[in-house]
Amino acid sequence: MLAIPYSAMFVTAFLAATILPAQSEILLVTLLLSGKHDILMLLAVATAGNTLGSMVNWVLGRFFSEYRDRRWFPLKPTLFDRAVGWYQRYGIWSLLLSWAPFVGDPLTIVAGVLKTNLWRFTAIVLLAKAGRYLFVTAATLGWMGRG
Repeated sequence: MLAIPYSAMFVTAFLAATILPAQSEILLVTLLLSGKHDILMLLAVATAGNTLGSMVNWVLGRFFSEYRDRRWFPLKPTLFDRAVGWYQRYGIWSLLLSWAPFVGDPLTIVAGVLKTNLWRFTAIVLLAKAGRYLFVTAATLGWMGRG
């Protein structure tokens, strides 16, 4: 039974990184405030799930982009074109925004479409996702502003 909160954190973080509607931060904050779970394990599980979800987006972009005119493709043409513009303008470093609502998921799909190296993609996305969860954890537990 101890693994259930961590499994739930992983699944929620994974889904939140895809185009499916999920809010992993809400679960993370709830688990942190309960005080019953290992903080580093929560950070690791959330980061891993969210990063793997973004890798699914990369795969969708890389191997299914020829279907982007289909209704089931996760990005509408206007959002796709906007994300391509961002990515072409700022390059691979735009993936540091992969954690951000609305823009993060499209950027990870476009990275696949534009055949970004998967290792570089994963490293930058992992950094961005870990940073976001570390910030949420610090804000939740009051680590910020202590001196």
